[in-house]
Amino acid sequence: MPPTVLLTRPQESSRRFAAEMAALGLPVLVSPIIEIVPLAHDDDAIRAARGLVLTSAHAVPAAGEGQGRPAICVGPATAEAARRAGFDVTEGPGDAARMMPLLRDLGAGWLHLHGRHVARVLPVPGIEVYDQQARPLSAEARELLSGAGPVILPLFSPRSAALLGAAVAGAGAPLWLAAISPAARAAWTGPIAREAVAADPDAPGVRRAVAALLAAEYSDQRRVEAPSGRD
Repeated sequence: MPPTVLLTRPQESSRRFAAEMAALGLPVLVSPIIEIVPLAHDDDAIRAARGLVLTSAHAVPAAGEGQGRPAICVGPATAEAARRAGFDVTEGPGDAARMMPLLRDLGAGWLHLHGRHVARVLPVPGIEVYDQQARPLSAEARELLSGAGPVILPLFSPRSAALLGAAVAGAGAPLWLAAISPAARAAWTGPIAREAVAADPDAPGVRRAVAALLAAEYSDQRRVEAPSGRD
């Protein structure tokens, strides 16, 4: 029985990642455990900023029209969203920890637009522009988790990992984790049958982690099925 991928990111992000996963030929179920909800914020302060630091594509709608203004973005997905909005983008390496050198000596006037829940506080004044509100898993997701077949769980942030770990505490299905970072893996509190941490903290890195889980499983199957050489 092939494993099913359970995607728990917000709907648009999950659909995008599902399309990226299509080449692996796995069944996919989308059940967001987080919903992105815009928050009231100071638009005038954002427009007056010398430059913006963006650690999620979810912050880009609050940034307004770029009009060539500088934006330092955490990784490729956020950078692409900011470019489409008209910003002059500096693309980071994929996670907040490794983008820190880009934030040195920025000077006054920069703002970090972020969600209510942050994985890392940056040395830049911040404004909350969206909330990551928890949502329950769907009935279909709960049924999947109660079955016998393996379920692959891509973990894209420490917050979603913590929420999902609590939600699957009683799961009967073998759970295979594909974490975007060591921080996301560390936030997991649920059961584990297999796990892999992405070498690169981005969506392609998570996709490769899923492929590594599959390769390890099929390698184990071949080892079990191979003849022992004994009579």
